[in-house]
Order: sequence, then structure tokens, then C-alpha cells
Amino acid sequence: MTLLTIDIGGTSIKYGVWENEELSHKGNLKTPATWEEMKSSLIRIKETAEETFTIDGVAFSSPGAVNQEKRIIEGASALPYLHNFPIYDELETVLNCPVTFENDANCAALAEIWKGAAKGLKNVLFVVVGTGIGGAVIVDGQIQHGKHLFGGEFGFMLMTENETFSTLATAVNMAKRYAKRKGYEPETISGKKMFQLADEGDQIAQEEAATFYTYLARGIYNLQYSFDPEVILIGGGISNKAGLVEKLEEEFDKILETVKIAPFKPLIRTCEFKNDANLIGAVANYLQ
Repeated sequence: MTLLTIDIGGTSIKYGVWENEELSHKGNLKTPATWEEMKSSLIRIKETAEETFTIDGVAFSSPGAVNQEKRIIEGASALPYLHNFPIYDELETVLNCPVTFENDANCAALAEIWKGAAKGLKNVLFVVVGTGIGGAVIVDGQIQHGKHLFGGEFGFMLMTENETFSTLATAVNMAKRYAKRKGYEPETISGKKMFQLADEGDQIAQEEAATFYTYLARGIYNLQYSFDPEVILIGGGISNKAGLVEKLEEEFDKILETVKIAPFKPLIRTCEFKNDANLIGAVANYLQ
């Protein structure tokens, strides 16, 4: 089977062809501003692929709450034109082949249990740390979407009286807190820059980095003892940071000193697939 696989993102569309267990002919383009422009772009991508391949179907990764039963995308995202209409039917008509959709974070998780860092495992949590925190819950090898299609939306967890996992445990918000304390414009400091400042001895940067690591570890600890997965995978930009796993291990040690009844630390790994994760996971979803 030869599949065209497409990852629709807020700023770009990535695509490739899956054949003989390999992803090839990859490319990307800027995300169109309207649905009509999007359809035209998707038609062109498929027509170009068909110059070399016979395409059997198209596997999509997309933002939003994908309702596979109703064949629509619910919820909200950076691309409101994708939501709440029969998107499967419309694309199957214009692309002239079967299509499938799955949420982008769920696709990344499927890629990892199919061929990546959690290959061969059945019960896995996938925590995506980006601008906010999302993820996926996998039980017996299957994505658990939940009643409201909010399975894996870990960022909504309350960590203090009025702050969530997303507000306390992302590098983006860590940098914003640092900028506010220093009197800088928020957009002038990135998470990467702030980690660099912490390494160079900036005390406020070190304090904010400590807050970030503390709450990321607490959130992961809470998830471990709520779901008890075989492994928790960390994805998103933070997964590229050198020493992340070791730093979280140190934080888990501190937690276990306090919660003496807890018998083990969470097993965490960073994701194997980076930019290709959503494309590979969309294929896994299609084949399921």
C-alpha cells in the first residue's frame, strides 16, 4: 500500500509518501489562509505525488479534536476553517481516494509506539511540551480519545490554586516569567535563551528554570501514578534539550523523599521521531 501522508500545522503543511515501510519525497509549504486554498494545495500535492506513485489513500495529521466516528474535526485550533463540517467527505471527493484523520499529538504518539521510542509497548503516555502541554493516552496500543475527545489534554491539570500544568511547565511560559521579572518585553526572551542565561549564572533565570523543572516533574509524577504506564514519552521542542531526562530524574528523587510511600520513579524517554513523527503516526492511524 502506498499512502500520501500530510501533517496540517498552524504555520506549515508537511507531507511525504509512505511506501515499503519508508517515508520519502518529503516537502512542506506555508499553511493556506482559507479552506478553498487548502483544498487546492492538497490537490496539487497529490497530483505531484501521482507523477511517481500510485496513491491508495491519504493519511492526515491535524490540529483539533478529530471525531473519527462523525468524520469531522471538532474543538478549536489555529485553523478554524477545518472545524465542524464533513471534512472527510469533501476531501475524499476532491482527492478521489479514502482519507483518515487523527489529532497531531495522537499521531506523534502512534508513531512512537509503532516504530519509535515505545515500540512494542502497549500502555504509554505521550506528553508534548510546546507553547502549552498536550499529549496522548495509549492503552492496549489504542489511543484513548475520551468522552469529550479531550484524552491527553494534560495541560489543563491544576498545579496550584489558579495555575495549570501548561502555565507552569513550559519553556515558553518560563521565559515570559523571566522577562516580566527583568522588565523585558516577553517576546525578547526565548526558552532556549533563558536556559543559556541560567547556565551562565543569572540568578533569576536559574530560579525560573528550577520552577519549570519542578512542575514538569510533578505533572509527570502525577500522570505516572494516575495511569501507571510502561513509559512516559516527552515530545515537543523541550525534548531536544540536553540533560532533560537527567534533570527530571533529580526532581523525581526529591518527590520520592517527600512521598515516601511511592515505590518507584516514572520511566521517561524522549521521542525518537522529530519532524517526521506526525507523518509516520498518520500512516499508523490509517493502517489501523
